[in-house]
Amino acid sequence: MSAPRTRIADVASLAGVAVSTASRVLAGRGDVSSATRLRILAAADRLQYRRGDERRGRPRTGTVRLIDLVLGQFDEPWSVAVIGGARAAAVEAGFDLVVTSERDTPEDDWPTRIQNRGSAGVVLALIAPTTAQFDALERAGIPVVLMDPRTDLRRSVPAVGATDRAGGAAAATHLLAAGARRLFIISGEPRYRFGRARIAGFIEAAAKHDPTLTVTEISAPWESGPVREAVREHLRAAAAGGEPIGVFACSDEIAYGVYAAAADCALRIPDDVQVVGFDDIAPSKWLRPPLTTVRQPTGEMAAEAVRLIAAAAAGIHPLPERTELQTELVVRRSTRIAGSPPPAGAYGPDVLLE
Repeated sequence: MSAPRTRIADVASLAGVAVSTASRVLAGRGDVSSATRLRILAAADRLQYRRGDERRGRPRTGTVRLIDLVLGQFDEPWSVAVIGGARAAAVEAGFDLVVTSERDTPEDDWPTRIQNRGSAGVVLALIAPTTAQFDALERAGIPVVLMDPRTDLRRSVPAVGATDRAGGAAAATHLLAAGARRLFIISGEPRYRFGRARIAGFIEAAAKHDPTLTVTEISAPWESGPVREAVREHLRAAAAGGEPIGVFACSDEIAYGVYAAAADCALRIPDDVQVVGFDDIAPSKWLRPPLTTVRQPTGEMAAEAVRLIAAAAAGIHPLPERTELQTELVVRRSTRIAGSPPPAGAYGPDVLLE
């Protein structure tokens, strides 16, 4: 005989609430405190309660034509590019885009807000959802696509990213071609998945070029101010050693801190220190000198994530587990090549000279 199915009354009993309260929370409705909501969701997860097989894996034809984009920040260039790309793709697919704020607290109820709107799906940009948040969206049958996830997830969720490892390798190849021999990587803390991939690609390419090269990794938060403090004395000591210095910053924001540290040490870019960043956010081309960087197609990544949600809403399953868009090295004046500009294809096909 098959085991008896878990009833909503069982969930309510375990959570210590009324059946009506449990029903409202599991349906994504009702004004319930965060603590109560979390208790009910935890009880449902423990009992493996599901609202019905008809809620899972079916085309969401009855949903409002909304797609949610969940972000933690809105006031910096990366987010602006994400919102622009996502909005354009949503309009093209016949959806409206709702930009939802993630609050950095464990009891944040953004999944419930999304359920209440009846969204067709959700794109999570640089967001690391909790197990409970994932489960809440799954119970409601809401498709999820991750954009540039910070961690490698244990569950299978469609994700869109960039060729981070290849981008790191392109940065190393370029710095070495520019004559750098004292190499630094400025990595971001926390050590996100994409940062680790960029570092691995850089180290692998440098070792392939010359196994005797020393690559020094310096860790600092993903902000220019702390990077400036962390890097300053390393640059001063390296300059005293006389070897040509090349710095790979794992983001453009980190590269800004390297610029400031070089100025503190009276070192000129690119004459004394050559710098390559990663992202190619808009301010990078306005630096003095403009920053050589690895461009990731941020807007197109967001657009692709929205297209996947639109496909899921149309009943297309399964979605690809991992989609990677091509990075591109953009050569500006924070690096230099002795003599004339390099011939086309000198660093491979994914290089743009500006």
